[in-house]
Amino acid sequence: MPFSIVNARVFTGAPSAPWAHSVRISDGIITALDQTPDSGDDVLDAGGSLFLPSFGDGHAHPVFGGYEFLGPQLKGVDGIDGLLASVKEFANANPDAEWIVGGSYESWLAPNGEFDAAWLDSVVPDRPIVLRATDYHTVWCNSKALEIAGVTADTPDPELGWIVRRPDGSPMGTMREWDAVDMILKHVPAFSMDQQVRALELACAEFARHGITWVQDAWVDPPMIAAYIEANKRGTLNVRFNLALRADPRTWRDQLEWFADARSAIGDSLMLSCNTIKFFADGVIEGATAAVVDGYVGDPHNHGMPCWDWAELGECVAAIDGLGFQAHIHAIGDEGLTEALNAIEHAQRVNGKASHPRPVITHVQMLNPADITRFASLGVIANFEALWACNDPLQSELTAPRIGPEREMWQYPIRSILDAGGRISMGSDWPVSTQNPLECMEVAVTRMVPGDLSIGAWNPNERISLEEAIVAYTAGCAVQAGREKLWGTLEVGKVADIVQLSADIFEMEPTSIHDVTVTALWRDGVKIFSHNDVH
Repeated sequence: MPFSIVNARVFTGAPSAPWAHSVRISDGIITALDQTPDSGDDVLDAGGSLFLPSFGDGHAHPVFGGYEFLGPQLKGVDGIDGLLASVKEFANANPDAEWIVGGSYESWLAPNGEFDAAWLDSVVPDRPIVLRATDYHTVWCNSKALEIAGVTADTPDPELGWIVRRPDGSPMGTMREWDAVDMILKHVPAFSMDQQVRALELACAEFARHGITWVQDAWVDPPMIAAYIEANKRGTLNVRFNLALRADPRTWRDQLEWFADARSAIGDSLMLSCNTIKFFADGVIEGATAAVVDGYVGDPHNHGMPCWDWAELGECVAAIDGLGFQAHIHAIGDEGLTEALNAIEHAQRVNGKASHPRPVITHVQMLNPADITRFASLGVIANFEALWACNDPLQSELTAPRIGPEREMWQYPIRSILDAGGRISMGSDWPVSTQNPLECMEVAVTRMVPGDLSIGAWNPNERISLEEAIVAYTAGCAVQAGREKLWGTLEVGKVADIVQLSADIFEMEPTSIHDVTVTALWRDGVKIFSHNDVH
């Protein structure tokens, strides 16, 4: 039945008419703004509350986020003793679990983010344990897991990864980057299909309660395709997803057929699509694996760990662009970012620019100022995880000390890219960090740690306005998804993806935005979350 939301403050996000007082919806489509309801409409009197276009999440990992609910709860646990207590509690409650698998612990809780297997051995010595760090580029495992994986003092570092070692050369229990991490993870029993579908169901619930109706899954390997298809068949997915298939730098030519087959198997509906290819250009600064032009402080010969030969990256981006896929490139260090832009520029020379999906570079952490204007000139979307753009412990304890004060000021140049005419979108990288867009928007606006006014604004020249932050999380994500004609703003003819907030974030101090919650969420005019239904 058609319904109208009246007596509301509606931020439409449309540049020509950004505000309205009512919305009428019929068959999932917005049919009118600022119009008296029809006689047969259901009417919701909003009491003056704020409505926005629903949020997108331009970079997240739903399957991994869902899996975290199935293991020991480590998110936000304070201190190593707390982590060990959580692992022990889970192990005692699950005596039949062959492996204990969990995430994600805060890497700054140990010096240099290096965690010892012996600590885990003290609570569970007889079963293998592997835990992901918040960056998802690192794992911490116990001695039993190292034994099963055959990792010893004589094991060489793999091509794309580092085995953190004690002074005597023995493996410490911390493994960095893909090949080292996979030395452990390849021995972990696979999740069942029911577990995978349950993980997606839990992820959808998390996104919906935070007002999100579209998500870019930014890391999809072959087993995940079947899980999405099965979850969609069972009706588990109530949030829209686009899948990004991960390109392997060593086997990408053999993957091209799989890319095309997976896209066909998923289809291209508004609810589920598979139009993107994910690239990891480099690692992360806190692990000293992001690709940097000048070496790391205290380790000047270490320039990080490029995941690709740069010329090969350009060839792969050109190949997938030629097949009609969107490139989605993780790039953190200044060298990684320059080479990601170079790869996109190469693809546009080979294929042309106008008819292809807009490429995305995600995270855009330590960008050389000379590259700022290239986002606009190449039509690249800068996808930011704005929660990281503050002086939190990850920044102060691990990141800034590795790069020094000059390069610290290069980080997360959101304002600069906007001022240079670039397009931005926002994401969370959940479960690496919170999936709450309101908390992330607050940081984009303030460059301060949410809830801690004692820590001042960090790189304050890169702050953006609240309206710009909302647009990045709504219309910006719609442009990234290639769906800007269908959603991202509240305009007549677009789908009714609408979020209602518990307070008006335009009428409060920006440092209080993180306290606001989602009251209700509609997707296609159907309510998929209500605060009143949460017990």
